[in-house]
Amino acid sequence: MKRVTIYDVAKEAGVSLATVSRVINGSDVVKAPTKERVQAAVDKLGYKPNAIAQGLALQKTTTIALIVPEASFTYTGQIINGLIDVAKIYNYNIMLHTLTAGITDINTVIEDIIKSRVDGVILYDDRVVMSEIETLTKYNIPIVFIGHRMSKENIASVYVDIRKAVYELTMKYLEFGKDNIAIIEDRKNRYACEQMVEGAEMAFKAKGKTFQGFLPIPGDMRTSYAFMSRWLKDHKYDLMIGYRDSQAMAIVNAARENGMDVPKDMEVVCVIDTKYNSMMRPQISSFSIPSYDLGAVSMRVMTKLLQNDLDTDHEIELSYLFTPRQTTID
Repeated sequence: MKRVTIYDVAKEAGVSLATVSRVINGSDVVKAPTKERVQAAVDKLGYKPNAIAQGLALQKTTTIALIVPEASFTYTGQIINGLIDVAKIYNYNIMLHTLTAGITDINTVIEDIIKSRVDGVILYDDRVVMSEIETLTKYNIPIVFIGHRMSKENIASVYVDIRKAVYELTMKYLEFGKDNIAIIEDRKNRYACEQMVEGAEMAFKAKGKTFQGFLPIPGDMRTSYAFMSRWLKDHKYDLMIGYRDSQAMAIVNAARENGMDVPKDMEVVCVIDTKYNSMMRPQISSFSIPSYDLGAVSMRVMTKLLQNDLDTDHEIELSYLFTPRQTTID
């Protein structure tokens, strides 16, 4: 059976495609007799306009672009699940774009997004900075950042205060006289790493001290593990903090190989973990970050931006909880 199209309706009603589009989308500019004629043709032919066709007529596509880093897809999975669940409720489609360091050009992705005429963009990637997506703001496309705290008229963010989390953790150790604390660089999550260092610096400053424990990974080192294996031969800390559980696992393994006992000789914490942490022995102490909620709330905020809801909170902070496991001493 041939699918009935908008062209068939226009021909049956004896009007233009634009007129049919206006009637379907509830425009008030079409005169009553013409509107009735078009509606009669729609009923006779059994025409059912799809969401995409209606969206194009309204300059809306019911599609949201989601930009995520390919490197952290394991952790990002829960964020995507939360986002998609809410998108379904509000009948939005998700167009996924992944960024691979050194391969994907963010400007190419942005160009594709503009051509796709999406209604909004949700972005979760530490490496993308505001200057790189200013083009989207020129097209008045709403943007929601996951993880970054920033806001403007058409830009919102949903985040967990990593700086505060690390500040509180560091203060706890300083209270017990443990000030030999290190934070290992995360080249894949620049912004988060900066927040971690700032949190530690705030805690040290509050105690009249200076934090000097940031460990940048040399350019010739391909992995955190390679760096830690060498570095821990001559260095030991009260506490080492990594952003991802994979980094924390590298620290634990390297420490063991260098004759250290975790947590007796050195404690280890990560900020975010994945399902792989449950398989690790010892399990890494970490912060419980509500990844599913980050996605779900971000999509809800996006729907409010698209509806021009004046009561929309443009900066939403979600809570965290520190979960001690086997790499720290209670």
